[in-house]
Amino acid sequence: MNLKLRLTIMSFLQFFVWGAWLITIGTYCINAKHWTFPQFGAIFSTLALSSLIMPAITGIIADRWINAERLYGLLHLVYGGILFFVPGVSDPDVLYYYILAAMLCYMPTISLSNSIAYTILKSNKFDVVKVFPPIRVWGTIGFIVAMWVTNLSGSKDNGNQFYIAAVAAIALAGYSFTLPSCPPARNISRTASFTEQLGLNAFKLFSNYKMALFFIFSMFLGAALQLTNMYGDAYLDSFKQASEYADSIVVKYSTIIMSISQISETVFILTIPFFLRRFGIKNVMLFSMIAWVLRFGLFAFGNPAEGLWMIILSCIVYGMAFDFFNISGSLFVETNTDTTIRSSAQGLFMMMTNGVGAYIGTIASSWAIDMFFKTENNQTNWNGTWLAFAGYSLIIAVLFALLFRHKHRPEEIENLHH
Repeated sequence: MNLKLRLTIMSFLQFFVWGAWLITIGTYCINAKHWTFPQFGAIFSTLALSSLIMPAITGIIADRWINAERLYGLLHLVYGGILFFVPGVSDPDVLYYYILAAMLCYMPTISLSNSIAYTILKSNKFDVVKVFPPIRVWGTIGFIVAMWVTNLSGSKDNGNQFYIAAVAAIALAGYSFTLPSCPPARNISRTASFTEQLGLNAFKLFSNYKMALFFIFSMFLGAALQLTNMYGDAYLDSFKQASEYADSIVVKYSTIIMSISQISETVFILTIPFFLRRFGIKNVMLFSMIAWVLRFGLFAFGNPAEGLWMIILSCIVYGMAFDFFNISGSLFVETNTDTTIRSSAQGLFMMMTNGVGAYIGTIASSWAIDMFFKTENNQTNWNGTWLAFAGYSLIIAVLFALLFRHKHRPEEIENLHH
């Protein structure tokens, strides 16, 4: 089997083992288990907590002491083993620790999978810039396929979704041990201090007004990035409570409908070079924020009948909302920081969005829904919920447009290609 195909299989499984339950755990916890939103919010917040330090720590371990592909396999083995026990947990406070343990193992494997692919491709004289993106896109396809498998197997509201992920994760663990060796690059890693490798030295960027403002907005927008992943499937599934929608395709195939969001991601990634050259980094980030307003607003007014187009359009808009900020934000860091701290700055950007921001968004949103958007008969006012999220995103967009100053320099974008 050629190397590119082997890495493609790894990328596919890497996100399959996550996609099997990430979008549907809300349906499982809220609609099936009838746990409260704060209880579910605490469980989902483990993704953000795990993103804060584990990728950096496991990266150091792979750099210094153990082959990356072996560490990768061990983490997936433990991750899969933990997921096997999840369906038997009936207490949300206990499930919190199971999912936290699983996420501590899984989240660092995302960056490890990239490192493994880079190492193998470079050691075999492949052009990484040209060869890696087509390999990585199969990760998104794996995520989508997992969502479809979970939906079509009738597992979106029961514990089988975790069994699907567990079996695939253990298979991936075994497969990873067959990959070419990726030994520690000890001579490189020891030149940087432990603090530098954790990315903590990048915090000095907060002394620069423009960079500090960028990271603060990254945190606030990061609070919105996971909201539809948290609640989207549970929202679409909740339409079954209305008799006129109970047999609709939105209720039956809610997870497949949600997968349009991931399909949209793969399309919008291809448009980013055009938008960056034409409008510049700041405007592309602003487009993302406006897209989040549309993402939430369309959900607020959509329904499985005459409003189906709004739900579909919301999923399509998601690609712009998610990709444009993550990628343009990363490019802003790349072009506006010194080379000596650039990697640390990228780590800080990810920490502020997927760590601090996502944690705040997860906890605050679950509290707000429970406090302000529950009806007298304990149903969820989804219309009000999505409108509140849309309003939040609109405020962030307006403040960003007014406060964040960044002049578009076409050469800034062109230099990234050289």
